Amino acid sequence: MPTLDDILEEIGEFGRFQKQTFFVLCLLSAAFTPIYVGVVFFGFTPEHRCFSPGVAELSQRCGWSLAEQLNHTVPEWGGHGTAFGSRCRRYDVDWNATGLSCTDPLGSLVGNRSSVPLSPCRDGWLYDYPGTSLVTEFNLVCEDSWKLDLFQSCVNAGFFIGSMVIGYMADRFGRKLCLLITVLINSVSGVLVAFAPSYTWAVVFRLVQGLVSKGGWLTGYVLTAEFVGLSFRKTVGVIYQLAFTVGLLIFTAVAYVLQHWRWLQLAVTLPNFLFLLYYWCLSESPRWLITQKQNDKAMEVIKRIAKGNKKQLPLSFQYLKSEDDDGEKLKPSFLDLVRTPQIRKHTCILMYSWFMSSVLYQGLIMHMGIASGNIYLDFLYSALVEFPAAFILLLTVDRIGRRYPWAVANVLTGGACLVTALVPDTLYWLKMTAACLGRMGITMCYEMVCLVNPELYPTFLRNLGVLACSSMCDLGGIITPFIVYRFAELWHELPLVVFAVIAFIGGGLVLLLPETKGKTLPETLEDAENMHRQKRRKENTIYLQVLTSKATPK
Repeated sequence: MPTLDDILEEIGEFGRFQKQTFFVLCLLSAAFTPIYVGVVFFGFTPEHRCFSPGVAELSQRCGWSLAEQLNHTVPEWGGHGTAFGSRCRRYDVDWNATGLSCTDPLGSLVGNRSSVPLSPCRDGWLYDYPGTSLVTEFNLVCEDSWKLDLFQSCVNAGFFIGSMVIGYMADRFGRKLCLLITVLINSVSGVLVAFAPSYTWAVVFRLVQGLVSKGGWLTGYVLTAEFVGLSFRKTVGVIYQLAFTVGLLIFTAVAYVLQHWRWLQLAVTLPNFLFLLYYWCLSESPRWLITQKQNDKAMEVIKRIAKGNKKQLPLSFQYLKSEDDDGEKLKPSFLDLVRTPQIRKHTCILMYSWFMSSVLYQGLIMHMGIASGNIYLDFLYSALVEFPAAFILLLTVDRIGRRYPWAVANVLTGGACLVTALVPDTLYWLKMTAACLGRMGITMCYEMVCLVNPELYPTFLRNLGVLACSSMCDLGGIITPFIVYRFAELWHELPLVVFAVIAFIGGGLVLLLPETKGKTLPETLEDAENMHRQKRRKENTIYLQVLTSKATPK
């Protein structure tokens, strides 16, 4: 008796219908980029200094250049303004006083420059930036710089909570309904962020975006995997994530053109309303419908796929009935993730892999940002390096399998982090090459955990399993800024050493997972438990009873 994968072999595993569905879901993947990494531009912190009344007038009277003005009026100015004092303190003097010397204004006031008292920036800051960001509008610098960290942490906290809730909703009420709800809430809250009247409201609306956006992205990922046949599951998984990389490139270009954060937020949010057309464009997952005993609806979707692919559905497949139709519908539970030995092991390893991938993916970007290079070029380079990672996966996972390329990617990332940390700055080419290899390696790890995670859980538990495990990714995102910035105060390269240790541990753990190459998606808990024993594709699957024209459907 045939499985759903057998039916897809007859009507098309990745035909015109699946390609159209996959394309519209890839648009959703690309649109997730501004939420996940948007703080790089929305919260950009330019060079800044205290505003001191009277300085501009004095500079104009004396005919100073900007460099001379900064040297005379900004404490601890060393030509680049990186010291805390030059950004967050000002000379406590009256620059409007008469008789100030143009060659040594401070000396004419107090005689000894080192004895001039300093005070906080009571009158605000001046920013060397032509646009606006959350930082420049709400002055999130100096004593309030932690508020920018809170802004991003709230997004990741939203990811963490939303992953659990959205995962349950998608497995309980269906992929399509869940996707539409998350799209609507994400779009509305994104517009509200653009019009937020204060920092507090911006954080609240961004938190709401975090609650639904990642859950929607991963639901789309699961939906793509459940629509296509076995031989194309890997390809669509990698390309779905590659669409996120394309989103990085587009987001960089839009941010370069729109350097005012409110306009940028609107520009990347308004297109999300178009995803509400999914109500007419998308069908519910036939795999999910079968697990919910909605076989008639599943058959309608299958017929729609056959029609879209211009294939004829064989008469022997016209009526389907799952072997355990008389049993009750399977409902997902968080306990199912740890109830049985093999699934419990899978859950623990996958949670660590998600955590590791997030910490290193975001951490390497943050660590590159410490160098204060060109923000647009740095972001562009970090996006471009993800393309070879995707192509390597496409070439290897079906030839070699999942586990060994995944383990090698972990080791590559850890080794690259160590080389980057230990190589002296004089060997700049080697340091940059290692950094790029590390970035490519962690991208491969991220894409691999996305690919393998849904392959290890049964259909009724799949969405919940993916979102529950990936919630550790959000926990990693919350603590990553502390690992990077606090450890870097002790030693600039210390975060890279920590990243290397985390990656090496991950490389060993993934070898304990079963190989999923060439295996059908598990349908029941028993299937998932026996994956490490499954040798051939047709073993240990839920079979669907074929009702021919000689049989009368119940």
